[in-house]
Amino acid sequence: MKKLICEVFRSPKEEGLYLYVEKAKGLKEVPEALLEKFGTPKSAMTMLLDEERKLAKADSKKVLAAIEEHGYYLQLPPPKEAYMQEINHYNSKLF
Repeated sequence: MKKLICEVFRSPKEEGLYLYVEKAKGLKEVPEALLEKFGTPKSAMTMLLDEERKLAKADSKKVLAAIEEHGYYLQLPPPKEAYMQEINHYNSKLF
């Protein structure tokens, strides 16, 4: 069973956008272009991640595989529901 000490960073630019990396390597393997769009990473937590661990919005096996292959896993925010998109669109016109 794969196990990894993982650090999770949150994006200051977008709520629900998280970056998982191996704690020992940090952000070294994350492409610079991704970090520019992500914003200055803010550490959210450090955890021991294994294939059996339940994560709120990601599959731990996919997270481990992505970190092993690419050096990071990017968790995107859930899509907004259609009515929320309409409200956001309307509100953006007010300002």
